Amino acid sequence: MRLIVPLLCLLLCMTSTAVVAAPPPAPVGERHGVAHLASAAVRDAGQRDAVRYTVWYPATADARELPITIGPAEAPLFEVGRAAADAGIAPGQLPTVLLSHGNGGSARMMGWFGTALARAGYLVIAVDHPGNNGVDAMTAAGSLLSWERAEDLKAALAAVQADPQLGPHVDARRLGVAGFSAGGFTALVAAGARVDLAQLIAFCRAHPDDGVCRPQQESPDMTLEARIATAAAPALAPYMAASSADHRIPGVRAVFVMAPAIVQALTPAHLRTLPQPLSILVGDADDVAPPVSNAEVLAALVPEAGLRVLADVGHYDFLAICTPAGQRAMPPLCSGMASRQATHAAAIAQAIHLFGEALAPVNDTPPAR
Repeated sequence: MRLIVPLLCLLLCMTSTAVVAAPPPAPVGERHGVAHLASAAVRDAGQRDAVRYTVWYPATADARELPITIGPAEAPLFEVGRAAADAGIAPGQLPTVLLSHGNGGSARMMGWFGTALARAGYLVIAVDHPGNNGVDAMTAAGSLLSWERAEDLKAALAAVQADPQLGPHVDARRLGVAGFSAGGFTALVAAGARVDLAQLIAFCRAHPDDGVCRPQQESPDMTLEARIATAAAPALAPYMAASSADHRIPGVRAVFVMAPAIVQALTPAHLRTLPQPLSILVGDADDVAPPVSNAEVLAALVPEAGLRVLADVGHYDFLAICTPAGQRAMPPLCSGMASRQATHAAAIAQAIHLFGEALAPVNDTPPAR
């Protein structure tokens, strides 16, 4: 009996400890909305002034998640993650991250990142940039007016803040911004970087084979000369005049970029004055936005920048996970040397580390005298 009691206690204690140490992961909710912006109508193929946005957030415990995919329901092309549509929101104000996709991408394509941040306690607002997303027809104006992408994020943030259900959970004092590829450019503009198109043209004249200067596979007709011709269209004159204006989103406290692109369009003087911490993640096999002319330039210019380079990782490894159908249909977007799951895990960990430090709770209590 003396042996049985201690052994029974040991077994019960071990069982109890295991249950306490492994709580189920918090569910994620997903909601959609539309903001309105004049420049959206100029960029959108249907001349709509709408900016669609998706919000991911920590959901209430009763939420039931379902898989998120991209493509036909019977044969999806990408696996994004899991979320519960229109689920209740966990109580309290949440640190908020604005998220921008790459050229021809979408909010949902970046859902692997957005849902992971939401599971970690963030409210994430992602948009479909008008005229430059994978849902609608691509347009020349949507590709050219890249600084207006920061205005898309600003409009989506304002719409979410005005939403009676979502708005009370946005903590605008704890605001971060993140982006992939052209979305990285967007994040930097939202943080206060300024655009100089003449500088980009000069760079591309001197380096026509640079990945950023070549036409992208999502918009193969957009050569440098086509961009210059588009810029001369009278309808775009007011927006071209605003290219070098200040498009920052007030209150941004941290910036995370993955495989940033179009960095040569950003003025070094303004990059040197960015006050926010900037965390950069890039792959050394990226030939679409080569690190030497993009990520490494940022790391050298931005005072509070940190750069991590992943071996054998290419540009499109930051897209969602490809299904077998996706691999067959879109080999350029789905092939790669590195594990895409491992690349995603590295990005999520790096972002959570950055935002965890930079978006810590704001203490409104006055210091003791």
